[in-house]
Amino acid sequence: MPARASKKDQQMRLRLAQEAARILIESGSRDFALAKRKAAEHLGAYDTRKLPSNVEVEQALVEYQRLFRSESQPGHLRKLREIAIEAMQFFDDFRPRLVGPVLNGTADTNSTINLHVFADSPETVSLFIRDNNIPFESHDKKMNLGNDNHALFPGFSFYADQQKIELVVFPISKRAPTPLNPVDGKPMQRASLAEVKLLLLENSFHESIGG
Repeated sequence: MPARASKKDQQMRLRLAQEAARILIESGSRDFALAKRKAAEHLGAYDTRKLPSNVEVEQALVEYQRLFRSESQPGHLRKLREIAIEAMQFFDDFRPRLVGPVLNGTADTNSTINLHVFADSPETVSLFIRDNNIPFESHDKKMNLGNDNHALFPGFSFYADQQKIELVVFPISKRAPTPLNPVDGKPMQRASLAEVKLLLLENSFHESIGG
């Protein structure tokens, strides 16, 4: 009897992960906590202790893309990385780094391009954006720095080629420690302009071989 209940719990966790992944893809959001809550509501799973981990949801997201978006997702991802490269070239003076789904390959149609930039003050970045006549919105981004230490960092969002780009500004004097990835709790992966260009080149090569 306990074994049967355990199997049932595992099946529900999988269904919740799959539903949360679907919600994330359709919304373009990467708010895992919200997606899991919505998935639980949709499936009538009210025991929040049995919710899947963020890693399980991301695994379900990758599987969903493999099964249902294998023809379209790689093209969307390539386009997002091309736009990211243009944005990083534009913000080159602020040492931009690509992070998030566009970097790790899970981005899809509605995904935001996330960049970390570094400056003596956020005003320097906002003035640069304003001087280039780009409409933008300001916001604060809460980041996990580890050891139960969370901090707010200023950010700016705008659109380029009808694609949303979000910048988070870090002080040059405090580039370490790197914020933690909200999915797996490990230090967030960051890629420089040269690394993103290489990634795009490698992907294009593999796509041409695969075709």
